[in-house]
Amino acid sequence: MCVLDQPIAQIKKLRVEFQTKDGPVVGVEDVSFEINPGETVCIVGESGSGKSVSSLSLMRLVEFGGGEIAGGELMFDRRDGEEMDLSRADQDLMKQIRGNEIGMIFQEPMTALNPVFTVGRQLTEGLRIHKDMSKPEAEARALELLRQVRIPEPERRMKQYPHELSGGMRQRVVIAMAMACEPRLLIADEPTTALDVTIQAEILALMDRLKRETGTAVMFITHDMAVVAQMADRVVVMYRGNKVEEGSVKEIFESPQHDYTKALLAAVPKLGEMQGKAAPEPMKLLGVEGQNIAPIPGTEEVLLTVKNLTTRFSVKGGLLRRTISNVHAVEDVSFKLNKGQTLSLVGESGCGKSTAGRSILRLVEPLSGEVDLDGLDIIKLDQNGLRKARLDMQMIFQDPFASLNPQMQLLDQVAEPMRNYGVASGSELQDRVAQLFDKVQLPRSFMRRFPHEMSGGQRQRIAIARALALNPKLIIADEAVSALDVSVQAQVLNLMMELQSELGLSYLFISHDMAVVERVSHHVGVMYLGRIVELGPRARVFENPQHAYTQALMKAVPIADPNKRKSEKDLNFKPIPSPIHPIGYEPEPSEYREVEPGHFILTTDSGY
Repeated sequence: MCVLDQPIAQIKKLRVEFQTKDGPVVGVEDVSFEINPGETVCIVGESGSGKSVSSLSLMRLVEFGGGEIAGGELMFDRRDGEEMDLSRADQDLMKQIRGNEIGMIFQEPMTALNPVFTVGRQLTEGLRIHKDMSKPEAEARALELLRQVRIPEPERRMKQYPHELSGGMRQRVVIAMAMACEPRLLIADEPTTALDVTIQAEILALMDRLKRETGTAVMFITHDMAVVAQMADRVVVMYRGNKVEEGSVKEIFESPQHDYTKALLAAVPKLGEMQGKAAPEPMKLLGVEGQNIAPIPGTEEVLLTVKNLTTRFSVKGGLLRRTISNVHAVEDVSFKLNKGQTLSLVGESGCGKSTAGRSILRLVEPLSGEVDLDGLDIIKLDQNGLRKARLDMQMIFQDPFASLNPQMQLLDQVAEPMRNYGVASGSELQDRVAQLFDKVQLPRSFMRRFPHEMSGGQRQRIAIARALALNPKLIIADEAVSALDVSVQAQVLNLMMELQSELGLSYLFISHDMAVVERVSHHVGVMYLGRIVELGPRARVFENPQHAYTQALMKAVPIADPNKRKSEKDLNFKPIPSPIHPIGYEPEPSEYREVEPGHFILTTDSGY
């Protein structure tokens, strides 16, 4: 890596303020760091730490979001060798620099692409403006870029619109657009947060390769410490608008100095740290008193038995809107879950894990199969019977903000299930809600608040309190911690495990985060294209994965250790085939082979 004396970008004593009704709010206060050619600097911190505000200031986009650069310098070394302070540049000059000399990859690819233009038009636009290319030249360069980011059938993709591509493909298009003019500096703002682990691994390896080939400097913003270990040369840790620590990736991971950095690293579940442990146990968090770190063995008594569960959605088309094909979302799924234990379903977007969870609760009506909850066949119940059965089974959704009513106080939201079922009333109801707030470790004074007055982690605790209100036997947690910051995620996971050991709860835990699954599970089912391809005790599935897909999934997980980086040659994924099949298509039933006691792999062709 050739690092010249002159940094490409230097942020010096940056201060950014936002005007609100209550006066100015400081987004970033006195932050300084620099980025050298060919270097990746990772900016880490949790929501609200000011990491995105720093990058938007460098692009001078922060003004469009109501911010104002109140102090400091943003020095940038331009292509022609001239060094200039971007905080004083006018917006016309910034239009020339943005996209041409500084590229940006945004967090959400669907909002970064224009839905009404084809991919080809969006890729060639910047080349024609900044590089003065003719239409055929720009199209040839755009095809070359799509091949560089490993998009299959690039000629066909050029004519497609963003909505016709998957999330991973859209993110690759955004990277190709950002790299189109070979910028000197590439800013990547959480570019892999919304992606599956296999696609994330490919995109990280791709960015690393492009950086090495072009010598571009990269400013990489993330809250995922495993991604930092994989990508960074240097790390800047931010907390509440200030830089609290800076150092090489090895220094930060091996000898962190600041208490916040230490707490951040302690809260990261690391793949492999549960080796040799038979049962899940809560994480040891820094600065938390009186933690109960006992393992949670559960019982051997079966609570939930799912047999041959199949759920399909019809695809309608033609003039008469007839069903022309079916999406085979869940295909012949069977498993058992014991009382007081956690079974995790893992897999990538579209593998059917959420649909399986919803089918068990009959929030989605399955096509066929049996669901036996403590001796009661859920599928055969009428509406009245199902309402009664829901006392025993509850769900925690992925997005707590969407699942809470914005107009109701938290007290009423947690009390609502008990009112609906006439379980408690009057002062007894108040007491029950107060006890639930204690259980999820929220102050009772929050009972009068509304959802918008809470942070993401606090809202998720309310969702847990509401799920516990009826003393259910089974809780289905659908990606319940995936949207949370790492330290909040660790607290919520610990809370769920402590409640499990105290109340004997059973969880069906749906997630794509392998390190979290390893931490909380007794048993694991790996799903691919609607089927469970591998099922067994957590220790066996993680330490001895047998199915080719499980092995590929394990390989792709970034590990929060800079000495265990993955290279592109470690990753070889097959594209996921379509789950849509014509009417009348009947797949083979799922058949399994027992590779060791209780550890099964699918022998029917899974398509992987």
